[in-house]
Amino acid sequence: MKLRSLLALALLAGLTTTLSAEQKPLRVLVVAGGCCHDYANQKDILKKGIEARLNATVEVAYVDIKAKDFKGKATQPVFEIYKNADWAKNFDVVIHDECAADITDQAYVANIVNAHRNGLPAVNLHCAMHSYRWGKFQEPVKAGADNASWYEMLGLQSTGHGPQLPIAIAFSDKENPIVKGFADWTTINEELYNNVQVLTGKGLANGTQKVPEKKDKAGKVTPAKDVTSIVVWTNEFGPKKTRIFSTTIGHNNATVEDARYLDLVTRGLLWSVGKLEADGKPSAGFGK
Repeated sequence: MKLRSLLALALLAGLTTTLSAEQKPLRVLVVAGGCCHDYANQKDILKKGIEARLNATVEVAYVDIKAKDFKGKATQPVFEIYKNADWAKNFDVVIHDECAADITDQAYVANIVNAHRNGLPAVNLHCAMHSYRWGKFQEPVKAGADNASWYEMLGLQSTGHGPQLPIAIAFSDKENPIVKGFADWTTINEELYNNVQVLTGKGLANGTQKVPEKKDKAGKVTPAKDVTSIVVWTNEFGPKKTRIFSTTIGHNNATVEDARYLDLVTRGLLWSVGKLEADGKPSAGFGK
């Protein structure tokens, strides 16, 4: 009986290895750059973390705002790849990790969004939520408005954040395979993004910051308070119900390189391309 069990295990291990070897790797594009974050290092942290966890090949499109040849504002990183009408054709999923708050070229943004409307899955990290905005974006956008498409793709509208303080993350849908088995945790100092309105997104985790009492120069006191927002969610976008995964966590390098964060992003990526099983494990051939 023991011999049979050992043989069965050996055959299973061999089958898993064969499936992994035969399965083509996921083609992942990480788009990174813009103001306010250490994208020079974070792009590499993401690439290394994803490739260590998945059967995936990660390509990076990076705009270095500190380079001598960068002529725009820090909040206006223009990615050459997005200028191509068929920019998405070589990828299975794109990770938006750009911080492009002041890119207001509607045709350029439409070219990005249309790729997702037409079926390209996306993973959106941190400042991606505060990109590609114009008009009265501080107010809830209206469905179909010219400044609504990016938020509609995300499934949630955010316009700002609080101070850098620890965020207590509590998973609200513990049966969702993206977060199944994950334990709640408290981050290092991070930025808690607001929720102006939830559109079609479905929350997976809330984040709470304890904001201390504050006194301004005139002596006015703002009492201490707890602030809570959705910080992890999914969305289905457009006529093809393209899968979109987002998290507002990820300002500081120590958070991005945290194994818990990379596990979360990796599972969200797998879910977006339909390769995440109900138990939270990668489909055969896609894990490592």
